[in-house]
Amino acid sequence: MIHRSPLPDVDPPNQTLTDCVLGGVAARADKRAIVDGPSGRALTYGALAAATRKAAKGLSLRGFGKGDVFAFYCPNVPEYAVAFHGVARLGGINTTVNPLYTPDELRRQLNDAGARLILTVPPFLDSVRKGVQGTSVEEVFVLGEADGATPFQSLLDNDGDAPKVEIDPAADLVVLPYSSGTTGLQKGVMLTHRNLVANIEQTLAGSGGGLGGEDVVMGVLPFFHIYGMVVVMSLTLRVGATVISMPRFDLVQFLRLAQEHRATGAYLVPPIVLALAKHPVVDDYDLSSLRWIISGAAPLGRDLAQAARSRLGCLVLQGYGLTETSPVSHLVPMEEERIKAGSVGPPVPSTECRVVDVPSGQDVEPGREGEIWIRGPQVMKGYLNNPEATRACLDAEGWFHTGDIGRVDEDGDFFIVDRLKELIKYKGMQVAPAELEALLLTHPKIADAAVVPRPDDEAGEIPKAFVVLLEDLSAEAIMQFVAERVAPHKKVRAVEFVDRIPKSPSGKILRRILLEYERQG
Repeated sequence: MIHRSPLPDVDPPNQTLTDCVLGGVAARADKRAIVDGPSGRALTYGALAAATRKAAKGLSLRGFGKGDVFAFYCPNVPEYAVAFHGVARLGGINTTVNPLYTPDELRRQLNDAGARLILTVPPFLDSVRKGVQGTSVEEVFVLGEADGATPFQSLLDNDGDAPKVEIDPAADLVVLPYSSGTTGLQKGVMLTHRNLVANIEQTLAGSGGGLGGEDVVMGVLPFFHIYGMVVVMSLTLRVGATVISMPRFDLVQFLRLAQEHRATGAYLVPPIVLALAKHPVVDDYDLSSLRWIISGAAPLGRDLAQAARSRLGCLVLQGYGLTETSPVSHLVPMEEERIKAGSVGPPVPSTECRVVDVPSGQDVEPGREGEIWIRGPQVMKGYLNNPEATRACLDAEGWFHTGDIGRVDEDGDFFIVDRLKELIKYKGMQVAPAELEALLLTHPKIADAAVVPRPDDEAGEIPKAFVVLLEDLSAEAIMQFVAERVAPHKKVRAVEFVDRIPKSPSGKILRRILLEYERQG
C-alpha cells in the first residue's frame, strides 16, 4: 500500500538552488538574512545576494567552475551561506565536513569528493593544513587573517559580474554531504539542485504555512549537516525569515540570543529539546516569543515533547528524513490539532511511502511495523563512486529503502520505532560502528571488538565497545585511544570486556545478541 500526503502535490520550479533561495531578495534587500549570534554582525538579504555573486566571480577567476568541488570545514557563520551559494551559482558542488573531524577523517572526505578548494576559520587551520596533505586541494581560504591561507575576503574583491553557467537542475549536483547510509562507512550523497529545491517546496507545503517571512529562527544546527544546510540555511532564507546563527551549541548563549532576538522558531535535535525541558537555567530567560520547535535527526520521545511543550508554551513537533532524501520526507504540520504524540506526521507532498515487511518484501497493513520505503523528487541520485551501495538501498523503481522500521496509523501518520541499520545516533550525529571497530582492532592489545549503541538520556545513544583483550588494558586507556583518533561525537563512551564477540558463520558480528545482553544489564 502506497501512502501519500493528504495535501496536494507540489510542482517544484525548474530552477537552481540559489535562484530558489535568493531569487526574491529585491523585495527584502534591507532585511536581515543571517545574524552572527555571538557578535551581532548581520548580513542583509541584499548584501548576501551581492556577496554570493562576488564569491562566484572570485572563484571563477581562479578557474573554479561547473562540477568542481568546494569543501567547508568551519562552524556556522554568515559567510557559510555566501561561499555556499557562490559555488552553487557556478554549477560547483559543495561538500560539507564536520569541523570536529580529525585531519585523517578530513583527508578521507576530501579525497573521496575530489575537492579543489576549502574554507575554514583560524582555529581550525592547523587541522586543515594536515588534512589537505595528499589531496587535490589547491588552495585554503580562511575567514579572517592567518598565515599560510588565503583570506576569504579576497574572493569578494571584484565587481560581482559572475559568468553565466548552464545548469540542469535535475542532473547537476549542488551538494555532496556524507552519510553512512543504511550500513558501512561514510559515503558521498549526490544531491542535485532539483532534489533540494523540491524538498524546500515540499517542506513549506507540508508545514501547513507555519513558517513565514516574519519568523526569527535559531540557527544552531550545524550547516554541514543536511538538516541545518537545507532546513535552516536554505528553506528559512527562501521565505525571507531571519536566521540567528550560532557556531556551536551553548545552552546559556542559546537562551540569551533567543530572548534578545525574540526568536519565534527553532529547528532542534532531541538533546537540545531535553535541555529546554529540564535545565533550571531556562527559567532565567524569556522565551515567550517562541511559537514552534521542530525536532529531527533522531526520535523525540513522547514524554520529552510534552514536557518541553508544557514548559515553553509553544508547539513542539517532529519531522523525519535522511541525508539521502534531502532531507525531509515526513513532517507534522504546524497546527495544534495535528500534533500526535510520538508521530513524525504524514509524508510531505509529492512523496510516496511504503511500510514493507523485510523478509517477504510485501507491504504491511496500518498498525504493523516494517521498513520505511520512500519515493519522491527529493531522493538522491545515489552514492558517489559507489554503485554497489546505491543498488543496496535504491531499487529500480526509485524506492529508497531507509533501513528504518516504522508504522503508519489509520490517519496516515507515521511513527519511527526502530532501525535496521546499525548506525548509532549520538546527539543526532551518525556514528558507524564498523569505523570504530576497525580502529579498535588497530590497538596491539585488542583481539576483537564490537560497538553497539547504549541508550542515554542526554545524547540519545552513546557508542559502547565490547572488547576482547590480548593483554591487560583499562577501559579508560581504550576510550582515550579512540578519542585521540576520531571526532568527539564518535568517542567510545563505555567499554565492557568479554571473552568473545558473537559472530555468524560468515563472520558478521551479531549485534542483536550484544544489544540483548546490554538490555539485560
